[in-house]
Amino acid sequence: MNENEEYYHDEAEAIRAETAAHAPELAEHDRVAELEKALEDAKSKALYAAAEQQNVRRRLDKEMADARTYAAAGFARDMLAIKDHIDRALTAVTAELRADMTAANFLAGIEATARELDSVFTRNGVERVAAKGLPLDPHRHQAMVEIPSNEEPGTVIEEMQAGYVMKDRLLRPALVGVAKKPD
Repeated sequence: MNENEEYYHDEAEAIRAETAAHAPELAEHDRVAELEKALEDAKSKALYAAAEQQNVRRRLDKEMADARTYAAAGFARDMLAIKDHIDRALTAVTAELRADMTAANFLAGIEATARELDSVFTRNGVERVAAKGLPLDPHRHQAMVEIPSNEEPGTVIEEMQAGYVMKDRLLRPALVGVAKKPD
């Protein structure tokens, strides 16, 4: 406080003290008003603290639910590479190789593994992103190349790598080729 503020503060205190000495009921009224204001402030702070605590609890509950729901997302993302390798292996098999009995038994095992992996993905909410024939969705597709085509520009016409979601969260975007007007 500067000198002027101290002077006025001291004067106000002196007047209050003098008033309190001559009219105790006024001093008591001032004291009650101060206490009521302090009580209101305390109530306000308590309500704010309770609301903040409730917000923190809700945030933590949501974070815990998300953690439970998406705990396997990293693992599922890693398993997608295995799925890609199995799919590429099965795609590369020729009709001649399928006719060979030794190879056919081996291929049956690989196909059973692919089906089981698909089943595990389905049970855990991992789904393939639809791509081919749909308009490019930057939230689910990653355009790798534009291909001259008579299709509507911006339509996915080729899928280079499948994309996947887990529940509503993208694990990996589909790598796609998108139609553009022919030159």
